[in-house]
Amino acid sequence: MQIDLSRWKHFTAMALIGDGVMGMVHPRRDSRAWQYGPKPWQSLMHSLEDHPNLTRLIGAAQVAGGILWVLHSEEKPSTLDASATKGAPRRRIA
Repeated sequence: MQIDLSRWKHFTAMALIGDGVMGMVHPRRDSRAWQYGPKPWQSLMHSLEDHPNLTRLIGAAQVAGGILWVLHSEEKPSTLDASATKGAPRRRIA
C-alpha cells in the first residue's frame, strides 16, 4: 500500500490551520480540549488556559505556519522550455 504524502501534508495543514483558528476565536476552550496526555503536557495546557492572549498568539502562528507550509510545498513548475511543451497535453500529477 502506497501512502499519498501530498494528501497527508494537506490534511496536516488543514488541522494546523483549523486548530489555530479555534485557538484565536476561543482560546480557553481550545486549551481545555488538549488537556489530555502526559503530566507535562497537561500542565502546559492548563497554563495556556490561564493566558488566553498567549494562546491566541500561538494560534496565529499555527495559521501562518500552516499556510506557509502549503504554499511552499506546492509543486514547482517544470524547468522545461515553454516552446518544447507547446501543444502537448498536460499531465495531471496526483
